[in-house]
Amino acid sequence: QVDLAESGGGSVQAGGSLKLSCKASWGADNEWCLGWFRQAPGKELEGVASIESDQNGGKIIYEDSMKGRVIISKDIGKEMLYLQMNGLKPEDSAMYYCAAVSFCVSSATWAKRRLGYWGQGTRVTVSS
Repeated sequence: QVDLAESGGGSVQAGGSLKLSCKASWGADNEWCLGWFRQAPGKELEGVASIESDQNGGKIIYEDSMKGRVIISKDIGKEMLYLQMNGLKPEDSAMYYCAAVSFCVSSATWAKRRLGYWGQGTRVTVSS
């Protein structure tokens, strides 16, 4: 069981930055693949970035949706996952979710099947 709670969303002008945080409660078992996803109104849930567990190599994947403008990171000791977002665009406006799964799978599969555990989301609004 993993509890996830996102924070850090808000309203920002185009070109601005936001840092999303996800507080995780995974207890003694901290070997999870962690990811960030987003869903804009009327659109499907899509992956933004993921980071594999340290045990499985810690590989980071950035999806095309925001590649080059985001940085995913984690602090195992604090049970935190982060997403630094820069150069935000109006089309980045969405609800952003953090998620945890036993081992990384493709973001498309992860999103479509809603695998693992998910937070309630934090809203990001980017104005032009």
